Amino acid sequence: MSNITKNTLFTGDNLYILNGMNSQSVDLIYLDPPFNSKRTYSAPIGSKAAGASFKDMWTWKDVDESYLERIVNDYPYLVQFIQSVEVLHSRPMMAYITYMTQRMLEMHRVLKPTGSLYLHCDATASHYLKVVLDRIFGRDNYRNEIVWRRMKGAKGSQHSPKSWGRSSDAIFYYAATDKAKVLPYRELSPEEVAAKFNRQDEKGRRYFDDSAHMFRSPGLGARPNLCFEWRGFTNPHPSGWRLNKTRLEEEYQKGNIVITDDGKLERRKYLDDYRGMPMDNVWVDIPPASGDEYIGYPTQKPLALLKRIIQASSSEGDIVLDPFCGCATTCVASQHLHRKWIGIDIEEQAAQLVVDRLSDDAGLFGDFVHRTDLPKRTDVTIESAGSRDVKTRLFKEQQGLCNGCRTKMQIQQFEVDHIIPKSKGGGDYYDNYQLLCGHCNRTKGNRPMEYLHAKIAKRAEHLRHKITFGGGGE
Repeated sequence: MSNITKNTLFTGDNLYILNGMNSQSVDLIYLDPPFNSKRTYSAPIGSKAAGASFKDMWTWKDVDESYLERIVNDYPYLVQFIQSVEVLHSRPMMAYITYMTQRMLEMHRVLKPTGSLYLHCDATASHYLKVVLDRIFGRDNYRNEIVWRRMKGAKGSQHSPKSWGRSSDAIFYYAATDKAKVLPYRELSPEEVAAKFNRQDEKGRRYFDDSAHMFRSPGLGARPNLCFEWRGFTNPHPSGWRLNKTRLEEEYQKGNIVITDDGKLERRKYLDDYRGMPMDNVWVDIPPASGDEYIGYPTQKPLALLKRIIQASSSEGDIVLDPFCGCATTCVASQHLHRKWIGIDIEEQAAQLVVDRLSDDAGLFGDFVHRTDLPKRTDVTIESAGSRDVKTRLFKEQQGLCNGCRTKMQIQQFEVDHIIPKSKGGGDYYDNYQLLCGHCNRTKGNRPMEYLHAKIAKRAEHLRHKITFGGGGE
């Protein structure tokens, strides 16, 4: 159950906010993070988003070392991959992938087993991000790479081109489990409905004649079990009927198969039963945001794109999360479609954009709250660090070893420490506790475990130097 009960926009670092959300509390996640394109995006002066900008260049300073411990302990092979990115590409790309990995671990935790994740990216880092997603969400839960054509054609240039034009983005779709729901259909326009469902029955219901699919194609080969007589009709080819005899009778009783006055079979597909036009993974029918919808925000995505994703992978009342919500297109689309939503953005400008967009749209302004604090999880038991039971359980779990220097000690010599400091969103619950010896605890202070590991490694190196060179000197 979610510990965030209202439509909520958070301003702050999404890593800390995600860490404060209950596990398995979100139905759908869409994220459109910076792509590490080494650019700074700014909205033009005079636009609704004027003053909004974000940096798309990454260094190790963007990585919160407090959250590295989980990756190191639980995903050692992923650590090896991330380290290789520095060699394969660059240190900024390694920093970016580490930054995204920290957040995707939290997204995986908060996503329900019936949920889905859509990650919007481009070719800059998509191949690296997919490896991370495969490891965290499971490669068997990868469903599609959706290609969205964000612009038609390519810009011309006075210089000789060195590549094909770039006019598309990628959207990786992952299911949390096989229980995730998806309806890969789109609604028909009124013009398409009129053209496709061009007949009416005696009750005025619109349908189209699908009699061409009463029988299997001859090219599919002989199927003796589908060759039979039904209500005086027989199949014309050895490939047989498309439905077995029981299913034919069911469809006849429902009125979906009709024997016409001139003695012919007619298979009717009614508009009432039509789920929509089946869609593949190449989306060329949604143009970029423009007109009144466009507010000038850098990399703004169109409402139609988000509505398609939300309608396909969620139901009314579900919770939709966008941890990089920017100009809040996901929030607005969710509101239109009667979903609950949580938006997170580190830029304060995003909060005002949400207010403006929702207040301009059918008086929806009052239906959300804006928060700058960190949420507190309600799905974990709050336990005091001074509890004897906590210390005893940790001592047994760590086999009497300090979680820093790995020295074996008596239980009374240990101190309980927060793995993720409370200043970075770490909570007072068992999974965030560890035992350190007094020296390691004071060395670490309120800093991350990465700092302690570095100090321990430096101390070990200094000791090796003293042993090798007899206590000092050259």
